[in-house]
Amino acid sequence: MQWEGSSSNTFCTTHWTAVLEASRAGAQFSEEAFASLYLAYHRPLYAYVRRRGHSPEEAEDITQEFFARLLEKESLAGLQREGGRFRSFLLGSMQNFLADHWDRAQTQKRGCGHKLLSLDANDGETWLQALALADDFTPETAFERHWAMALLDQVGESLRTEEAKSGKFELFEDLRPHLQSDRAGLLYEEIATRHSMSVGAIKVAVHRLRKRYGQRLREEVARTVSSEAEVEEELRHLINIMRK
Repeated sequence: MQWEGSSSNTFCTTHWTAVLEASRAGAQFSEEAFASLYLAYHRPLYAYVRRRGHSPEEAEDITQEFFARLLEKESLAGLQREGGRFRSFLLGSMQNFLADHWDRAQTQKRGCGHKLLSLDANDGETWLQALALADDFTPETAFERHWAMALLDQVGESLRTEEAKSGKFELFEDLRPHLQSDRAGLLYEEIATRHSMSVGAIKVAVHRLRKRYGQRLREEVARTVSSEAEVEEELRHLINIMRK
């Protein structure tokens, strides 16, 4: 698996920044920032909880309760950034939540306490079953695998939206399997015929699309770490995860 792309001069730490700013007295956790976190990490955290032995219903309640508590200023008070990887922070926070909070929450009537979130996220169980993780995957491995898949899916959907706006949706759908060289798709000759293009033009389009995909992937990873060096490490880690 490989992606083309070059380093960007612009570096941001959006996920970390949103959480750390919300931990300050009087700060507001914006709805947009929270929605971004929820959509990016709901499925990986759900997969982790399921692999810990909880039922689908329990896992969904736990995951939503975890994010609801993340909104509380009390849970963020005094938060210090440890390490650069935001996924590691969230996984550690979920582990602590399961140990310290969920047993008490179970004594309450289901659905009471924090209001369950109603963001438009894909159903975690459907996604979990579709990936068909190996039986020997640990909860931590399941989390990382789903994190990687969610990240790649997010980048792909971003490009899909962009191409749809430019009137190239159908071409993008045919080229999308070729973003990752290990995925099967229509032959270049077939795509060329479908879109009245030359095979050479299709190859150029794939090359450009892979380059943009790589750039977008770097940008998304950069939102979760603290340095360019960590971006490279995280990309290598992502590739290793997807090879398992």
